[in-house]
Amino acid sequence: MTVRKVLGYLAIIILAAHVSFAMAADQPAAVYGSGTQQFSLATGSPGELGLLKVLAETFGKQNDAKMAWYKSGSGKSLQLLKDKKVDMIMVHAPAAEKQAVKDGWAAKRTLIGSNEFFIVGPASDPAKIAGAKDVLDAYRRIAGAKAKFFSRGDNSGTHKKEMDIWKKAGIKPAGDWYVVTKDFMTATLKRANKEKGYFMVDSSTWVAAKKEVPDLKILFKGDKLLVNTYHALCQPAGATPGAALAAKFIGFVASPQGQQIISDYGKDRYSEGLYNDAAYAKKFDD
Repeated sequence: MTVRKVLGYLAIIILAAHVSFAMAADQPAAVYGSGTQQFSLATGSPGELGLLKVLAETFGKQNDAKMAWYKSGSGKSLQLLKDKKVDMIMVHAPAAEKQAVKDGWAAKRTLIGSNEFFIVGPASDPAKIAGAKDVLDAYRRIAGAKAKFFSRGDNSGTHKKEMDIWKKAGIKPAGDWYVVTKDFMTATLKRANKEKGYFMVDSSTWVAAKKEVPDLKILFKGDKLLVNTYHALCQPAGATPGAALAAKFIGFVASPQGQQIISDYGKDRYSEGLYNDAAYAKKFDD
């Protein structure tokens, strides 16, 4: 076989692998329900932690519907909505959400609940953030000590919140101590545990995963800046085939039944809920 033929075969293999990866990336992480009507939703934490499954299956039984869930952080979810690749999203990036509605490619922005962020780290607390007066002070202490800090670095709602805090603290994080994972919440939390670093994790993930990260503990919480409000947004009417069904699902999530599911979720397994409902979240909404 000639070198040219070998290179040709390699090119075909590489192209096939690329196409296969692209197709896989377009596949939903899960489909919930078995109804004849379908809509799609992109989100991160509510899907990862199972809340979305309960909401979708309850709604599906009542409305002959099924939901395709695409696993993505807030930044990517917003882009998927903008590109009309999903019918709706659940995100926590208030400024970007408002701009999306203003620009006309997102609609029905609805507050659905909240959780909050904790800064977790090794019990030794090398940056002494447990004594910080506020979250800006905590971040400044981490940077000043050059203590290992993990960032998702993926334009998710968590990443956006983190970068907003660094900016307010007057710091541009960089160096060996600042580790960007390009990964999801739970995976990054586990890496922080393994490498004994700090990480800003949402309270829902912490409640669900804390037994898996025994070398980490909550070192700072309680700052209003760390409250994390979730909103649902969908396509404008008629923009996608599933837009009307997605809008109906948002109404269900905001209803007393949907809100009860949110506030109760996790109590049976963890003795505490993973999310707060919209009534609580409203105190912190902007």
